[in-house]
Amino acid sequence: MSKIDPELKKKLLKESQAPFKGLRKILWIAFSGSAFLGLLIMLSKIASGSELQQNNLLIQLCACILFPTLLILDKDKN
Repeated sequence: MSKIDPELKKKLLKESQAPFKGLRKILWIAFSGSAFLGLLIMLSKIASGSELQQNNLLIQLCACILFPTLLILDKDKN
């Protein structure tokens, strides 16, 4: 017979099943913002007439797809 409050026990069990969920969410948001900002800067350079390597643009596009996808997949299922 545990003397732990049932609400606290439920919260601790949830945290043990998905540790650092809040930190991961913050990181996915930060990485997504950085990827979109980088893409915006690259597109503005292309619009101004500067040449960019295609692989750099491809990396930015992949990051713009990957990080928001990870954020969506990391959402709470409940």
